[in-house]
Amino acid sequence: MRRTVFNEDHEAFRETLRAFIEAEVVPVYDEWFAAGQAPRDFYYKLGELGIFGINVPEEFGGAGLDSHKFEAVLYEETARAGVQFGGSGVHVLLALPYIKMLATDEQKKRYLPKFVTGEEMWAIAMTEPGTGSDLAGMKSTAKLSEDGTHYVLNGAKTFITGGVHADRVIVCARTAAPTAEDRRHGISLFAVDTKSEGYSVGRKLDKLGLRTSDTAELAFVDVKVPVEDLLGEENKGFYYLGHNLASERWGIAFGAYAQAKAAVRFAKQYVQERTVFGKPVAHFQNTKFELAACQAEVDAAEAVADRATEALDAGELTPAEAASAKLFCTEVAHRVIDRCLQLHGGYGYMNEYPIARLYADNRVNRIYGGTSEIMKTIIAKDMGL
Repeated sequence: MRRTVFNEDHEAFRETLRAFIEAEVVPVYDEWFAAGQAPRDFYYKLGELGIFGINVPEEFGGAGLDSHKFEAVLYEETARAGVQFGGSGVHVLLALPYIKMLATDEQKKRYLPKFVTGEEMWAIAMTEPGTGSDLAGMKSTAKLSEDGTHYVLNGAKTFITGGVHADRVIVCARTAAPTAEDRRHGISLFAVDTKSEGYSVGRKLDKLGLRTSDTAELAFVDVKVPVEDLLGEENKGFYYLGHNLASERWGIAFGAYAQAKAAVRFAKQYVQERTVFGKPVAHFQNTKFELAACQAEVDAAEAVADRATEALDAGELTPAEAASAKLFCTEVAHRVIDRCLQLHGGYGYMNEYPIARLYADNRVNRIYGGTSEIMKTIIAKDMGL
């Protein structure tokens, strides 16, 4: 079946991106993997390539486009090469929508030019120790000073992707207590400068997968946040967070599909080269059947991912549809990558093979952005159940 989601501009971008990955990432990726993060100067290269500015208005140095299809190409090409771009995905997929939606003109003039170049890398801090998916249960606080010039931020966050290298972090904190009627009330969003006194980065977390993406614990002790860095209105943060969940879940869904597609590519290449009992593994009927079944699942996931992409670009992707796409694509990727690793035999368990890294990287897709169980709850509610 012919795909219709991409046009000539997207394919030209794909060629440029593929060449960039081969020249700038693949030769040094093992070093990144061992270090547990991409180097900070790599993000300047992404800025020069234009990755960060695709969806940023031209007046702030971006390309002024309003589409997620270039991001989709990036997901496919990084997965194809078996690499990750460090914590930069959060910078674009998660942080940028909040800046575009909530920032004032004055804030955009301050934030976006440096965002585009990679001079200021952004992250978002929602999860706290002990709260997990229950964002309404967060304890971090931001209290307005008596003179009204700044907020005083206190609290802690964990699992913050991009948290080590971040120059600004969108921090969710309580500016008011929850009400009896609505425990989600009272959360606000702040664009916090990580150079602020009292702001500190704790452990760089040792993760199972996504090894080149720096993930950290953050702590805030009497951090002064200027009122000019409040994003949106006070106490409406929870509703802002919900507004962007569909695009976040689309990103996870499309990324998972791309990983499944890459896994089939890796396994096909391996079984054609690997010889067992005097003939290539690809010649065995079981191998053919396994890869054929995986390809069928990838085809289905591609259709779901493409449909969600078109809906997102049209502003029509509903929360339930995004949840459905995430649930389906991440579950397909889980099955496909596991079967493709099995075809590698013992070598599939070695980190020198991309299938092993892909297996570890993929596992979190069914957890972050809302667990598979949360996705099922959203879908069931939309069904009237």
